[in-house]
Amino acid sequence: MAPAAKPRNLASAILTIAISAVLIWFGNGLAPWWPLMWLAPLPILIFAESNTSIRSAQVAFYSLLLGSMNMSHYFQILQSPGYVWFIVFASVGLVWTFATLLFRALLLRGAAWSAVFAFPSTWVTFEYVRNLYTPHGTAGSLAYTQLQFLPFLQLASITGPWGLSFFILLLPSALAIAWHLRIQSPRQAWRVLEISLGVIALILIFGFIRLAQPQPGKSVTVGLIASDLDQNLHAPTGPATERLFHDYSIYAKQLAAQGAKAIVIPEKTGTITDPNNAPSDAVLQSVADSTETIIITGVVHKASPVQYNEARIYQPHKPVLLYDKHDMLPPFESIFTPGTTITTIHTPQATWGVAICKDMDFTQPSRDYGNAGVGLLFDPGWDFNIDRGWHGHIAIMRGVENGFSIAHSAKNGYLTVTDDRGRILAETRSDSSAFTTLLATVPEGHDPTLYLRFGDWFAWLSIALFLGVLLHYCMVRNRTQQAF
Repeated sequence: MAPAAKPRNLASAILTIAISAVLIWFGNGLAPWWPLMWLAPLPILIFAESNTSIRSAQVAFYSLLLGSMNMSHYFQILQSPGYVWFIVFASVGLVWTFATLLFRALLLRGAAWSAVFAFPSTWVTFEYVRNLYTPHGTAGSLAYTQLQFLPFLQLASITGPWGLSFFILLLPSALAIAWHLRIQSPRQAWRVLEISLGVIALILIFGFIRLAQPQPGKSVTVGLIASDLDQNLHAPTGPATERLFHDYSIYAKQLAAQGAKAIVIPEKTGTITDPNNAPSDAVLQSVADSTETIIITGVVHKASPVQYNEARIYQPHKPVLLYDKHDMLPPFESIFTPGTTITTIHTPQATWGVAICKDMDFTQPSRDYGNAGVGLLFDPGWDFNIDRGWHGHIAIMRGVENGFSIAHSAKNGYLTVTDDRGRILAETRSDSSAFTTLLATVPEGHDPTLYLRFGDWFAWLSIALFLGVLLHYCMVRNRTQQAF
């Protein structure tokens, strides 16, 4: 019987890898289908319950690595060598594998409740630490797979992205434990399942209630403009900037005539060079003055010896306001000096703010804007076509976390208007026409959230749980060794 068992175990391992890799491929990445990520770890965890630690590690690692190959083409577009993709996802795969083995070790030693928390607490600890030390912030978090699952997305208003990642992985952990205990200890199996499903049900009830409540304050009409005609990675300079600003001004006047009180133009639309910035500024400033509309456009600002990726805010009959992007995309934006402050616009009804593209991958500066009472954030951006639905929608999470609506206008991406519940109120592709426009009415009132008040408390709770789970593993492992 033993020789026959090995082929069966190998076939089971290959099948498990295939199923989980497919679930990860379609449940994560640039176009995730949100239900699949809730199931992706389940075959791996069930396999680990009845197989050796070495075989379980192999299955976990290869499932994650193969499933993540859906991102390899994106890394090529970002001009990253192939080995960079491998290093990134092999590192992620090792964390995924460690979480699997910790779950297995605790469950097989009778520590079922610690096993429930092992996988999610390990993963959230990893996501939070990665967010602190990489130039990509929260990008890559499992939380972003759930942007279309609006009732669950409301949890971000309490926990930030960390709670979403945690409970996505808590469910398969509970299901796998219930499956393992179903015969030997059915009462405990049901208890684990009931409590876990009960907590998730409470989260969804909260989400439905929050979705039913309107965002406070009044609404405002905003206009967005974007053009993909200029495919050069470098913003146009001199007279070319003035010509492009003039082209945008034609559509800005049209949107203002239709009622837009603020208009957003994408990131790095042109280049402003000190001290010769007056001719370019004059083009959009004149539109702001004549239409009583605020215009926000992204530019490259050369102020020798430094350069800024900047948003210029043209207010009617007022000096130009500036916002300098905080977070740069390497290697494309390594030449820019990061900004350090936020910029707010005060209107009689509300407070508005401005961020730029990759700033929205990070929980800051969005939390600073939330603490400033911003109810509407303008986000000039520039995406890569293929990531328009992934990177372009990451900003949605920031609005839910911090209680503000977002108007995002990106070249090679989407023009998107969302409220602070994460609902897409209006959206169109930037390549819909030579100059694509979007007009939408959006809430501008600020809605305070628990996440805004308490910050990354859930990430720290997950870290504490992870350390507690590790300590419990050491204790039960020592007891097991003493028994022999």
